[in-house]
Amino acid sequence: MTNQPEVQEKKLKKGFYLLPNLFTTAALFAGFYAVVAAMKGMFDIAAMAIFIAMVADGLDGRVARLTNTQSAFGAEYDSLSDMISFGIAPALVAYSWGLHTLGKLGWLSAFVYAAATALRLARFNTSTSSNDKRFFYGLPCPAAAAVVASTIWVLQLLSLRNDFLIFIVGVVTILMGVLMLSNVRYHSFKQVDLKGRVPFIAIIILVLVFVGIALDPPVILFLGFVGYAISGPIMMLFLSKPKRFKKRDNHHEE
Repeated sequence: MTNQPEVQEKKLKKGFYLLPNLFTTAALFAGFYAVVAAMKGMFDIAAMAIFIAMVADGLDGRVARLTNTQSAFGAEYDSLSDMISFGIAPALVAYSWGLHTLGKLGWLSAFVYAAATALRLARFNTSTSSNDKRFFYGLPCPAAAAVVASTIWVLQLLSLRNDFLIFIVGVVTILMGVLMLSNVRYHSFKQVDLKGRVPFIAIIILVLVFVGIALDPPVILFLGFVGYAISGPIMMLFLSKPKRFKKRDNHHEE
C-alpha cells in the first residue's frame, strides 16, 4: 500500500512556479488580445499588444533564472505561449489588416509565417546545448513578429493601405518566415553582463533609445527590428567574403 505522505509529496512536485509563469501568461494574454483587436479593426492596438507580449516573454526567462525557478513545465508553457503571441497573432493581424484581399495568396502567406514559427520553436527546443550561446541560428520568432507588427503599425498610423503595400506586407511576412527557418546567425546578446560595469557612452545610447521610442514608437521600433532582421544576412555576407578571397588566392598560388 502506498504511503499517503509520499503521494502528497509527489503531487506537490508536479506543481509549477508561479512567478515566471505569470509573465508567460501575460505574454499569452497580450498575444491573444492582439488577435481580438485585429478582428475589431484596431490594428495599432494589436501591434502594441504584440510588443507587450515581447516584453513579458523577455522577462519570464530572466525571472526564472534570477529566482532559480526554471522548470520543464515553464519551458513547454513558454513555447506554447510564443506560438500564439509570435506565430498565430502576427499572422492573423497581417491577414486581417490586408492580406485577406489577396485571396488564396494572402492566407497562404499568413500560414507560411505561422508554420515557420512552429518549426523554428521546435528546432530551438530540440537543439543541442553545444551551440554557441552568443548567436541564434535563424531569426528569433519575437523579432520576426516585431517586424510584421511594426510594419502594420506604421502603415496604419499613416493611413496607408493599397494593393501594392498589401503585397509588400505579404512578401515581408513570407520573408520573416524564411529567415526564421534559415541558418543565418543573429546576435543573441546573451553575453551582455547586466551586472557588470559598462562604459558611460552605453548609458547615453540607452537614454537616446528610450527618448526615440517615446517620441515615435512605431517608427523607431520598425527601424530597430528591421535593422536586426537584415543584420544576419549582412553579417553572413561580409564574413563569407574573406573565405572566398582565400580560395581564389590559393587557386592562383597553385
